[in-house]
Amino acid sequence: MTVNITKYKISSLPIPPSSQLLTHNLVPDPVTGGTSVPNFIEKILAKTPSVQRRARLTSPETHFSYVTPFPTSFPYNIEPPSPDESENIDDKGAYVEKWLAGREARNPKADAIAGSSGNLQLHYSVLPENDQPRILIGLSETGLRDCVPHLDVGDAFAILGEPALVVSDTEGDGSNFESDQEEIIAARQEMIDVLGGRAVLISQDYPKSESRPERGGFAPWSHRYSGHQFGTWAGQLGDGRAVSILATSHPSKSNDVYELQLKGAGRTPYSRSADGLAVLRSSIREYLGSEDHLAIAALGIPTTRSLSLISLSFVEVRRERMETACVFTRMAPSFIRIGSFEALSPPDGHSMAFFGGGQQKPHWESLRILGEWVSKKVLRLDLQEGQPWGKELVLEVSRRNAKMVAGWQAYGWMHGVMNTDNVSILGLTIDYGPFAFMDVFDPAHICNHTDDGGRYAYKYQPTMIMFALRALLNSLAPLIGAEMESGKAVSPDWASSASNEKIDEWRQHATSAIKDEMETIFQEICSTENGALMRKRLGLRRSLPTDESRFIQPLLTMMENHRLDFHRTFRLLSFFRPPASDNDNARFIQQLLDNVSPTDRQMVNTDSARKEWEEWLERFKGRIQEDQMFCKDDAGNVSSAVSLDDLYELRVKEAKKTNPRFVLRQWVLEEIIKRVESDPEKGKRQLAKVMHMACSPFEAWGAEWEEMSEDGNGEGLSAEEKEERRYCDIGEGSMLGFQCSCSS
Repeated sequence: MTVNITKYKISSLPIPPSSQLLTHNLVPDPVTGGTSVPNFIEKILAKTPSVQRRARLTSPETHFSYVTPFPTSFPYNIEPPSPDESENIDDKGAYVEKWLAGREARNPKADAIAGSSGNLQLHYSVLPENDQPRILIGLSETGLRDCVPHLDVGDAFAILGEPALVVSDTEGDGSNFESDQEEIIAARQEMIDVLGGRAVLISQDYPKSESRPERGGFAPWSHRYSGHQFGTWAGQLGDGRAVSILATSHPSKSNDVYELQLKGAGRTPYSRSADGLAVLRSSIREYLGSEDHLAIAALGIPTTRSLSLISLSFVEVRRERMETACVFTRMAPSFIRIGSFEALSPPDGHSMAFFGGGQQKPHWESLRILGEWVSKKVLRLDLQEGQPWGKELVLEVSRRNAKMVAGWQAYGWMHGVMNTDNVSILGLTIDYGPFAFMDVFDPAHICNHTDDGGRYAYKYQPTMIMFALRALLNSLAPLIGAEMESGKAVSPDWASSASNEKIDEWRQHATSAIKDEMETIFQEICSTENGALMRKRLGLRRSLPTDESRFIQPLLTMMENHRLDFHRTFRLLSFFRPPASDNDNARFIQQLLDNVSPTDRQMVNTDSARKEWEEWLERFKGRIQEDQMFCKDDAGNVSSAVSLDDLYELRVKEAKKTNPRFVLRQWVLEEIIKRVESDPEKGKRQLAKVMHMACSPFEAWGAEWEEMSEDGNGEGLSAEEKEERRYCDIGEGSMLGFQCSCSS
């Protein structure tokens, strides 16, 4: 049944009630206005805006800082005063503050009603330099559909143009599809202004907080967190270039709140020595990667989601070369990480300071506040009032992340930077940096070329998630120990009178009581989930204890030894049926062995490989037939009347739904990035087509049925179908196993 959803311009999207709003319930940075949004607007933005941009260690109790998007080249190009002006300037610091304040989006839109209640207000900078064009490069249909279906995007999809890999020079730049209705154009432009960092949504009094009136109002914020990077404690990190600009309830699931976060939004108090910006190259990777995970999310592996890509070609960004800025909007129910807890309860409980960073002392009360918020509003644990929650939080985070990493392993996906600040409390795949899908199967593959020691190699990913979970347990252990001692949830100021010795006692008691249980839960769920997904990829309908040893592990070993492509091998196996003749069998095995680059083919003993495949496929045929007694009829009942032919037909159909035809390979990402960089108008249509393929990876792109036929040669295909087929290929040998940089 189709449900009509009321659409709102981005400034009118409904805000969740105060009880569901992070900024009304967690502890704000006192330096950026504290609990008062009016104070942030009237004092910080107008008089001392630099406190948002200066890297510093925030107060120990801080969960977040109010901060507005400011995607501007850094170091800032602050024009010095003229000689005449210099004579009248006694305070150079005040001159800098005035320069920054003039560029802050703090002036209500001209047609907004001053002091209006019941909605957010658009605020802009009054300076004309803030009016430089922001170009919409991408808008995710699936992200929009699933997270913010009530957002009115106007004619955004029309100006982006029809998705296509083959784009002619005569098809225009998309402006010929612009609506002639002012209201539709206004909705699109308002969205671009907000998601591009030009306009800011703020309110001094909406939404109201009935329980704590001083917490009313709304302003953007950045999260504080700490973490271990490549196994080494790094101290305070935080959202150094991300600003959460909005939270809105899903129109048909009122308890589901989505946080909209701009990545590449400019400097924040957590930027350290960085510029707070993101380049087009890395933004495209995360934009596509988040939605490509949608196919895997359908199998139960959640991820942050993409909404938009907006190019700021007028903002230069220095990386290995000079590039241009881009603002990427991502969405999630929460961006809280394991590092959020580490910030409040660091290893060994010690503070430290060093050039460019440091770590505050523990803050036990803020740890309680964050933990209660996560338990009740983020994880939604089923707990009675006063029931201890610390242990349940740790175990639930373990379960969620076990399922997540099991999916990564089953689909050959590699994160690349699994630092504890990149591990989500919700078990979301988050922070797509140098990620990659496996090409030639290699358990030791490292997708991040800065990971010299291979810490985050494919085969170590479950171990690295376990490392992060141990860090979470370590942070919460004193609180859990206190709950175990009292038998109830900790109360406010629970550790205010506790000595360091008592804190350590609680920590040791909780760790010894929970660590083994947490690790066992993680290992069992990870193993069970991975096995279930691998059987699903093979099209098997039930679990047998010998599946791992007789089919899954031997298959992976053959892929590794024969240098075969991970995903194309699984996709080809989806089509497997008992061969009608020896020739059919030989042809199918040859198709499998052809999933290799010319260079790798020379390294494989073809005769030995054929024999191994013949033996494995013969066993596999018998294993499929064992499922005959467990097939279900159209009514969903187990029926032994299903013929072997019907069984194979059913298996092929199901296996094709779990093994992608299209994979977002490194060569595809590199090519589409170059296309968008060199010709944005054509490139945004090609980007849209790649996004479409990534969100529907199981479709038979490039007339796959013709390719699979005995005489399939591609003749008669359209130019678009030929390009689709090329994009489904493994690519040139030089790009197989390509390693990407963390630099973005």
